[in-house]
Amino acid sequence: MLTVKKEGVILEKTTQGFEDEGVLNPAVIEIDNTVHAFYRAIKDGNYSSIGHCTLKDGLIAENRSEIPVIYPQFEYEKQGVEDPRIVKIDDLYYLTYTANDGINAMGALATSKDLVHWEKRGLITPQYSYEEFKHLAESRGELNEKYYRFNGKYIVPEIEGKKILVWDKNVILFPRKINGKFYFLHRIKPDIQIISVQDLSELTHNFWETIFLQFTDHILISPIYEHEISYLGGGCPPIETEYGWLLIYHGVHDSVNGYVYCACAALLELNHPEKEIARLPYALFKPELDWELHGTVNNICFPTGAIVRGDILYIYYGAADEKIGCASVSLSELLKELLFNAITNDK
Repeated sequence: MLTVKKEGVILEKTTQGFEDEGVLNPAVIEIDNTVHAFYRAIKDGNYSSIGHCTLKDGLIAENRSEIPVIYPQFEYEKQGVEDPRIVKIDDLYYLTYTANDGINAMGALATSKDLVHWEKRGLITPQYSYEEFKHLAESRGELNEKYYRFNGKYIVPEIEGKKILVWDKNVILFPRKINGKFYFLHRIKPDIQIISVQDLSELTHNFWETIFLQFTDHILISPIYEHEISYLGGGCPPIETEYGWLLIYHGVHDSVNGYVYCACAALLELNHPEKEIARLPYALFKPELDWELHGTVNNICFPTGAIVRGDILYIYYGAADEKIGCASVSLSELLKELLFNAITNDK
């Protein structure tokens, strides 16, 4: 078993109006030895924006902004901008986030050249009702019944005159192009899906229609083990290693106390990241400490950002939807453990 060190709480809510209810789920990136954290900040009424600070030695918050750096500006995100992830590809920073309009929650994109001025590119995930999604995705046969359970069973066609869409969240770009293409993860419960495009402008209604017709081909990771058996979703942007892309994701299982969110790990093939080559059969870490077990939403470790310094992988996560924590683990030991649990059968 791996040794994971819980580094503790690194960020908590303040009395600032935009983050007086909680801080969680940070996007993290290291540029010129400076670690930047773009975190979800919540104010009264569950309205979300994105705050920013730097992290001295990766663990101590400094230069914390007193106002949100990204905030709702459009109808499709009027309830909040949530759960950011960030990568740099060539000379541009790509920050993906969940845009919440109070009814639907969809993947969106903002870009920047300097981490200060952000241009919103709008929604980039498909906008389909469950019935529309099902009609296309079952062209080759029935879907796993969990797609109906999580996306269709309790859904009405409209609320307040607004069409109810299949929620597509946890959009996460790979930090470089692969074979000349952008690759990214997204999540329609219960699985993680993967997509590649030459240019992000290709993400049109017609594109997604074609993808849904071949939907099962794009499922990357499905729940297998007990700690992730309910559903799972992307976590941190994939980390390139000599053995493959290291993916830290979240897995969820039900318990007598409700859902429990854990940090999990898998390995994807370098040149063909649509192929999973290894997965830990147990959670990398899970809620154990009081501030992970009790908060706005109990029993949550939700990883969203990571950096590597030497042989140490630092994983940043939202704890109980109220605080931000960090856990560290030996990268070489984690890769060794993953390779020990290599997947031998072809996907």
